[in-house]
Amino acid sequence: MIWRKTKIFLEMIKIEHTLFALPFAFMGALLGSVVKFHHLPSWPQIGWILLAMIGARSAAMGLNRVIDKVFDAKNPRTSMRAIPAGLISSKEAIIFVIISLIVLFVAAYNLSPICIKLMPIAVFLLVFYSYTKRFTWACHIYLGMTVALAPLGGWVAVTNEFSWTAIVFYVAIVFWLAGFDTIYATQDVDFDRKEGLHSIPSKFGIPKALLIARWFHIVTAAGFIGLFF
Repeated sequence: MIWRKTKIFLEMIKIEHTLFALPFAFMGALLGSVVKFHHLPSWPQIGWILLAMIGARSAAMGLNRVIDKVFDAKNPRTSMRAIPAGLISSKEAIIFVIISLIVLFVAAYNLSPICIKLMPIAVFLLVFYSYTKRFTWACHIYLGMTVALAPLGGWVAVTNEFSWTAIVFYVAIVFWLAGFDTIYATQDVDFDRKEGLHSIPSKFGIPKALLIARWFHIVTAAGFIGLFF
């Protein structure tokens, strides 16, 4: 029973997406540590960054599922997600989100003072993202800004400061994710238009959306090239 519930929660937050984003957080930590201190991050730092990433991503996905449960229930592609399918209650999901935020706080506390100071901003971005599709087609860029906090956070966690190198890396990841999410959103263009939700595909059509996604990824490539220099 416990294992089954755990599997449902892991599916709800798309744990595989968290694992997919982890390398960027570690790359931020690696770059920051090598650039500033000329050595690799310590194992404790890596462990706390891992916990922070899991906490932040789990909280964000859990909140998204709670906030979007009405739309998820209407959309054939998402109607079998845990909450609309009745596998998890909204109350259980909220408790899960609170626990995830506690994990994030503990990890940030053990990383650096600036991480604690910036945590309210990160939490605001995590919460606010789920509402952006209700009023702007630029929601994909906002999602990129939110997810790209992982590499930026990794950098800040080990250096306790910002730098232009970190900002370049952040912008590159913002547009990589924005392009990826724009392509992903082409699946729901008809549903989004019907429900009055905003996205680049629903605003500009799929052909133009794919072209915009391509330009987003060109910005990413330029950012990575700039990062090298």
